[in-house]
Amino acid sequence: MHLNQRITAFSKLGTFLKNFQENTDSTEKESILDKQWYTDFKECIEKAHIHNAWFTKTMVHLALKGWAENLTENALHQWLEKYDGDKEPSSKNVAVVMAGNLPLVGFHDFLSILICGHKVIAKLSSNDKLLLPYLAKVLIAIEPLFEDKIKFTEEKLPSFDAVIATGSNNTARYFEYYFKEKPHIIRKNRNGIAVLTGQESREELKGLANDIFSFYGMGCRSVSKIYLPEGYDIDLFFNAMFEHKEVINHDKYVNNYDYNKAVYLMGLEPLLDNNFMILKEDKNFSSPIAVVFYEKYENPENLKEILQGQADQIQCIVSSGFTENEIPFGQAQQPKLWDYADGVDTIAFLLKI
Repeated sequence: MHLNQRITAFSKLGTFLKNFQENTDSTEKESILDKQWYTDFKECIEKAHIHNAWFTKTMVHLALKGWAENLTENALHQWLEKYDGDKEPSSKNVAVVMAGNLPLVGFHDFLSILICGHKVIAKLSSNDKLLLPYLAKVLIAIEPLFEDKIKFTEEKLPSFDAVIATGSNNTARYFEYYFKEKPHIIRKNRNGIAVLTGQESREELKGLANDIFSFYGMGCRSVSKIYLPEGYDIDLFFNAMFEHKEVINHDKYVNNYDYNKAVYLMGLEPLLDNNFMILKEDKNFSSPIAVVFYEKYENPENLKEILQGQADQIQCIVSSGFTENEIPFGQAQQPKLWDYADGVDTIAFLLKI
């Protein structure tokens, strides 16, 4: 199967997701599968939510929207054009140990392995074990040649030539030891941060709210910490967050909110609270669910030096005019195909194994 065949197949998968998002009648000309696939996918999403309460219909559709926008022929060609497409690597077995914090969080690795012509052996997280296998079935229905290139397992990984593993800082140490004899990419904990100047428009701050609350703040690109200039009017921030107040109606979210608030109050720690999120001054990057850490700064240049020294803990910086490679407000959860996790070029890795 040539690269162009693989690109065409994934772009058709993108069309399936786009039609599904738009509730397009599956009998229309642009549909590439019969109506039953759409109906069964709705049932799969419902089951995924029952299995994992964090995977609400809204959050799953947010993930699907991102992939529908990325899986187009233009985007796929743009992503891959800098690599030497004339040199097809020999097909290898590439294992992936997937996280389960977000719906389809392992899809980029799945896509990258297959688009390079390799076989994928995916060890799914118990928190997200329904959505990707279903989309794999859709992909195979679109292009049957993928059938012998996709394997899912919940057991010990079978023989493989290379591995991509994502986990916590603790599990990453285990991965580093366990996979030391194989070519590997090991991902650890990272977080999104935001730097405010006080000049942000209301629309930019509302975009920041999306960066914080999308996926309940559980993604590596979720903004878990903000930097505020001295004298910043915190009401500007809280007012922009207000559109997400309904988040407190999610059972698991409110349990985390209540627990963390109680812990902080019992510890007599100062905090700011708007009844659905907590803002706490803290030097750490990784905040608990329903909590955003913050620090104040005086000199932007000094702050840049500090953040550069902690780059291995930061997935992305959301700001406007603060630094190079920053992410605009509201786009932290909308990565492009070439926005690699931890800044490690997955395609370059896969082409060399």
